Amino acid sequence: MPILSYLVLPKAGAMEQLCTDLSAMECCEVIPSDNEEVVVLVTDTPDENTEKRLQKTLKDLPSLQSINMTFGHSGEAGE
Repeated sequence: MPILSYLVLPKAGAMEQLCTDLSAMECCEVIPSDNEEVVVLVTDTPDENTEKRLQKTLKDLPSLQSINMTFGHSGEAGE
């Protein structure tokens, strides 16, 4: 099960919409910053295929300016 965390930046004036968009997605936990236009996003998907679909969906969000992975753990079998 891949667990990843990201710093996510909204497009100008789209912080609220970005948080709404991300919060509506499965496998996502959204932690908005109190004083900056940045969001911490933690994803926990059951498998690699789900993770790939989620990545595509994230990249296509109109409210998203950029997304930068800060941590990744694949949860390989046998760990």
